Amino acid sequence: MSALLLSATGLGATPAVAAPAARAAGDTTVATRYGPVRGTADERAADYLGIPYAAPAVGGLRWKPPAKPARWTGVRDATVPGNPCMQTDSSTPWGDLAGPGTPSEDCLYLNVHTPVERSLRGRPVMVWVHGGGFRIGSGTFYDGGELAARGDVVVVTLNYRLGAFGYLAHPGLAGESADGTSGNYGLLDQQAALRWVRQNIAAFGGDAGNVTVFGESAGGGSVCQHLVSPRAAGLFDRAIAQSGCGFPLPTQESQQRTGATWAGSLGCADVACLRGKPAGELLTASTSPAARWVPNVDGRVLPLQIADALESGKFRRVPVLQGTTADEGRLTVASTYDLAGRRLTPAGYPVAVRAQYGDRADAILARYPLSDHGSPAEALGAILTDSQFACLQSRTARLMARHTRSYQYEFADRQSVDYLGLPVSFPLGAPHGSEIRYVFGGVSGTPAQNALASTMLDYWTHFARTGIPYAADAPRWSQYPKVQVLAPEAITASTTFPEDHKCDLWLPEL
Repeated sequence: MSALLLSATGLGATPAVAAPAARAAGDTTVATRYGPVRGTADERAADYLGIPYAAPAVGGLRWKPPAKPARWTGVRDATVPGNPCMQTDSSTPWGDLAGPGTPSEDCLYLNVHTPVERSLRGRPVMVWVHGGGFRIGSGTFYDGGELAARGDVVVVTLNYRLGAFGYLAHPGLAGESADGTSGNYGLLDQQAALRWVRQNIAAFGGDAGNVTVFGESAGGGSVCQHLVSPRAAGLFDRAIAQSGCGFPLPTQESQQRTGATWAGSLGCADVACLRGKPAGELLTASTSPAARWVPNVDGRVLPLQIADALESGKFRRVPVLQGTTADEGRLTVASTYDLAGRRLTPAGYPVAVRAQYGDRADAILARYPLSDHGSPAEALGAILTDSQFACLQSRTARLMARHTRSYQYEFADRQSVDYLGLPVSFPLGAPHGSEIRYVFGGVSGTPAQNALASTMLDYWTHFARTGIPYAADAPRWSQYPKVQVLAPEAITASTTFPEDHKCDLWLPEL
């Protein structure tokens, strides 16, 4: 990275907080820039919960870039997580993604998990950005303690503003902004958390000069957005994008039109009116199907579409590990059909494809005939997997490989979610999100599944340590175009990933 970029972030290469001094056994007090915090520890890990990394985004700070948190005196209790951010129903097959606490606008908190022995040497730092479609979720839902302990790393999980609170774009907000931007507040929150990590993580035994940002779904998308955002320069050293890189995003202009229409539905012609509305009223109104609460390409926070930035080489050239699950789309099919009390029939399959893909449906149905799949649900799941995840992520891996170390995987444990016992009429296989507990050390399955989880945790943490995914007694992981297929039966390197997912139909350039 250039000296100019380092200077612009005000970070430089030197950690802002000195390495911690030796502490007494059982002492869980850590000094941050804003005041000391006291967490808890067990035989596995030390946990510091609910640490503010920005000021509460309430009142006049609603729909503003995050501000620095206030300092405090005395030792702050860090044994209880901060509230999750405002969100609608966050129930999923994996559980309630909001985690503990009451959703609130006062939600910009993070959690730090360290091995119980806080070493004097700096450990690699892994900062997790949760998924949830930019609408639901929290950092606290994910327990980073096992990953920290087994991987000998420092894990940080965080909340960021969601839905309309995080991604409303509006002409009035652009008018308030010095550079004319609006929306992307949730993305700026994540960058504020990464900045906090650079400035404070050494006190927790982390290496402020070795930070990996990683996330899944919307979190994986956010990771790739930080790769192309000039405002994230200097904030991380490696990146892991799980099931989320490369989604196309709306422009700021289109999002501002949507935002103005949404504001009008609330009887508001200006931002002052919106800021006067209770958070609960805004949350209820934000569930409108016409509103799409996602980041936007504003020319500054996000100067380009992800694929365009990667194509032109205008991104931070750190090592990147990215991938998808083998059956991403089956979770969407299950949620739309079986879990909603109905089944997709053979007669309903072409109807569903035509509703989703319009004029392209005949060509798609010809490539995904029912005879090639165990059920209509599995056939539709394959279409969604390939069109919405596998081929997009294969493209980003290819584009990045021109400029930096690029590693791609496919998670393929076809029994990964059997433990959930969901009432579905077809096998879920390895659906969207099923790899997360393997990475975080939360698997208690068959011996082969446990071994795969242990290997994946090692691959991820060694990548955080060195920029190369490695695990002892496991197959070597080669760079793109080889794709590491992660399955309990065997870990293999595929050279046919684009062909296997019919990417010539979805992205002919692959």
